[in-house]
Amino acid sequence: MAQLTLSDLSKKMAKLDFAMLATHDASGALTARPMSNNGDVDYDGDSYFFAYEQSRKIADIRAHPQVVLSYTGAVGMLGGPPLFIAIEGHATLIQDKSQFEAHWTKDLDRYFPDGIDTPGVVMIRIHADRIRYWDGGEEGEVAA
Repeated sequence: MAQLTLSDLSKKMAKLDFAMLATHDASGALTARPMSNNGDVDYDGDSYFFAYEQSRKIADIRAHPQVVLSYTGAVGMLGGPPLFIAIEGHATLIQDKSQFEAHWTKDLDRYFPDGIDTPGVVMIRIHADRIRYWDGGEEGEVAA
């Protein structure tokens, strides 16, 4: 079977809006929560999310920047198996509003009513170290 490229995976990820972001909490235990990729799907190995700076996930990332993202797609055509993606990476917190603009979508205004000027908003950039996927009978690893 052919190995997917990062470009191939990007096209498939365009249909997956939500990921589970797993971080390590203060005790070292894993904790996960859903995050929207905000339609930011031109995937090049970096994922971008927005959150409030005072949220637990931001405290977790500050203490332990190694994170995991997991995506699951809908059942494939004709009832085939869905796409699964697991991304291990390192998170960086960005507070530069000029960088927010490149990844902001109008849908985010639902959560951040003043847009990029919402007090306490921070962008999370996750750089992939390892990407694994399972797509029907295919599975593999893509270099980021």
